[in-house]
Amino acid sequence: MSIIPAKRVQHTEEYYFSKKLREIEELNKSGKQVINLGIGSPDLPPHPSVIDTLNHFASLPHTHAYQSYRGVPALRNAMSAWYKKYYHVHLDPQTEILPLIGSKEGIMHICMTYLEEGDEALVPNPGYPAYTSAVKLSGAAPIYYELHANNNWLPDLANLERRDLSRVKLMWINYPHMPTGAQATSTFFQDVIAFAKKNNILICHDNPYSFILTQEPISLMATPGAKEVALELNSLSKASNMAGWRVGMLVGQADRINEIMRFKSNMDSGMFLPLQMAAARALELDQDWYDGINGIYQARREKVHQLLDELQCTYDPNQVGMFVWALIPQRYENGYMLSDETLYNAAVFVTPGGIFGSAGERYIRVSLCTQEEVLQRAIDRVKRAIKRSNQSH
Repeated sequence: MSIIPAKRVQHTEEYYFSKKLREIEELNKSGKQVINLGIGSPDLPPHPSVIDTLNHFASLPHTHAYQSYRGVPALRNAMSAWYKKYYHVHLDPQTEILPLIGSKEGIMHICMTYLEEGDEALVPNPGYPAYTSAVKLSGAAPIYYELHANNNWLPDLANLERRDLSRVKLMWINYPHMPTGAQATSTFFQDVIAFAKKNNILICHDNPYSFILTQEPISLMATPGAKEVALELNSLSKASNMAGWRVGMLVGQADRINEIMRFKSNMDSGMFLPLQMAAARALELDQDWYDGINGIYQARREKVHQLLDELQCTYDPNQVGMFVWALIPQRYENGYMLSDETLYNAAVFVTPGGIFGSAGERYIRVSLCTQEEVLQRAIDRVKRAIKRSNQSH
């Protein structure tokens, strides 16, 4: 029997990391013991009180039933207070916040709510591949706008204005930016809000990295007029070390939250109550928690810089987030070549920048989600591989 997959799946490739992890697994079986510096999955645990809260509520007999699609008030109130405390943004917890089972599902919910065949969405290049996948699965067409180092990895809005935007319904932006670690300025946020109003485009801001190695977390929603034309996704995966817990949030104008809720309510049946209560506890943590995490990431970043120096890559030391984005030497055709060379010769995997779009072809990305001693082993392996290569020549 032959059942043909739907067109929406036929035009969506398997996620790069899914395929690469299988290859790394095979190398490990052969004895390589690859050091994986590719994926940004936090290796640190959540705060102990978060785990205690999860255990407490999971031990109660009445906490295992289906939950509200909109999340419990305790979680929405905690999300609202967190936005007020750290971003200086007021959100009505009853109407302007929608808890998510990870912010990645929110990317899909937004696209499926607003896009259909014939529509277009502006997508950053380089950028998170999930934006492209979600746009394509909705039936719409991704329209890529290139980001460049000489413009601090910000969109050239004047250049976008010269395009035909008549079919564009939404625009994905993401600052601090993944993969480049670039930060947006308040001036850019003001400009992109004005751009959205002028062209009747919904701005969708993905904001999971704002606490990692930044001086101050910034939200697009703090920009005057943002609620009229924008939605923002946020997450506990990075800042709270809860990636596997799958807790995120969508914030915006009440009407838009309701519109997206119509789609989301057909996809899931709410989040496990003990998870929601633990997430609420995580959002109550003080600045000391974020300072502690950033102290660890700062030390790791210095090690990654040493690794990149050995590979003769160049990078901006002022990047933020949990990755370092680096330009490869001229002798490599693209980042895939350098990535494969380090994988096969040094058993160290770094991410080729090309998976994030054509504008990332000459870059690699290295994750900070690895202990310092492991990063040192990676440095030592690369040094030995380079020495062997020099001796063979």
